[in-house]
Amino acid sequence: YSLLGGLRTAAQLLAYELPFVLAAASVAMAAGTLALPEIVEAWEPWWLGWQLIGLLVFFAAGLAELQRPPFDMPVADSEIIFGAYTEYTGLRFALFLLAEYAGILLLCALTAVLFLGGWHGPWEDTLGWLWTLLKTGLLALVVIWLRVANPRLREDQLQRLAWTVLVPLALLQLAITSVVRVYG
Repeated sequence: YSLLGGLRTAAQLLAYELPFVLAAASVAMAAGTLALPEIVEAWEPWWLGWQLIGLLVFFAAGLAELQRPPFDMPVADSEIIFGAYTEYTGLRFALFLLAEYAGILLLCALTAVLFLGGWHGPWEDTLGWLWTLLKTGLLALVVIWLRVANPRLREDQLQRLAWTVLVPLALLQLAITSVVRVYG
């Protein structure tokens, strides 16, 4: 059963990696750089309008990559097995779950930096670090809220969402970014 859980996890990770990277590439294309500090410096508040699709795709794909609800089918506790973690107990299992929560903070921080302007805020000269923490905390609250507010998707729904919704939306976001970059 651990092998089946591992295969299910690998299929989900492969399906959601492409929209995740495409959405991040859209922001890098808009900023003209891959460096996170330079992306934040290039960020403008009006980006929220035309980068909204990328924000939603990035955040949804990030939740799926972390296997957080409603994308937690590979490690769902109501399934026969607990994904690839079936063979782990005690401290090893605790470290896997701790890494999951660290991944939540990393996803929220990356989303805040890439799409929400990072340390840009009303008083950014003195409180930039506070704005980043506030944005990260609010996004983490959304992740926790999604755990209790949405039902779990089936495996076929997970794959269909990735390949028929998120990938085309990420490609649309890249097209919009290229148009804005060339004509804007």
